[in-house]
Amino acid sequence: MSTIPESAPAQWRYPRVLSIAGSDSGGGAGIQADLKTFSALGCYGMTAITAITAQNTLGVSAIHGVPAEILKAQICAVMDDIGADALKIGMLHSAEVVRVVAWAIDAYRIQHVVLDPVMVSTSGHRLIQPDTAQVLVSELFPRASLVTPNLDEAALLLGRPIEGTAELDAAATDLLALGAAGVLLKGGHLPGDEVVDLLALQGGLRLRLQSPRIDSSNVHGTGCTLSSAIAAHLALGLELPQAVSEARRYILQAIAGGADALTGGGHGPLNHGHAPLPMRLLPVH
Repeated sequence: MSTIPESAPAQWRYPRVLSIAGSDSGGGAGIQADLKTFSALGCYGMTAITAITAQNTLGVSAIHGVPAEILKAQICAVMDDIGADALKIGMLHSAEVVRVVAWAIDAYRIQHVVLDPVMVSTSGHRLIQPDTAQVLVSELFPRASLVTPNLDEAALLLGRPIEGTAELDAAATDLLALGAAGVLLKGGHLPGDEVVDLLALQGGLRLRLQSPRIDSSNVHGTGCTLSSAIAAHLALGLELPQAVSEARRYILQAIAGGADALTGGGHGPLNHGHAPLPMRLLPVH
């Protein structure tokens, strides 16, 4: 367990990760999943809540958006006092909210930005206003270190379906053309015994990440958890390809660890705490 040396207590700090996302009252996705992930990976998590949802394992029954000025106040309160080594962005329900987040990235010069373009829930509920997607692309893609769409979200962004692993490369190239520095295109919705994800970065790097499919109905919050784990590993100092690989390893273990648990009557959560790490300490620069 990490401890602060008695001789120099002011020389150490926690790795800090801020999540700007919606709240999931069922605890499996959104802000709740983000905080569990940050904690499990030894990071200090903070939040700026964009929306409150009435949600459980069966789906989303109501959404109440947080006013943009309240979201801005949350972000400023965190950043003015504590700061952040990495930022995870999840559900953004309106164009005004998107612009607040873009302002914050610039104003606080946040270097590591992981954008999960949450548009559709696991149960098929649309979570973003129709006019917001284009603003999301124009304002946040150029500011993101990595964008992590699943195939449904990529199809909405590109205006075409992605129906096989052979189409991942072309889709990733077109997503990069929208302005992001990197794209992790998640292929988990494709049929087959293997899950294939593709990491594509500006400059040409392509990394195909393959693993056996885990048989589980408890997959609520996988996208939130993966993007949060990537942000956590970036806050810990890993380079982006390594952060993605480590985050993917974490989520596969979380899915396997929660496969046999019964939580609610629908898509249950992952086991975020399958192997929790103590809070890390980083030197103060």
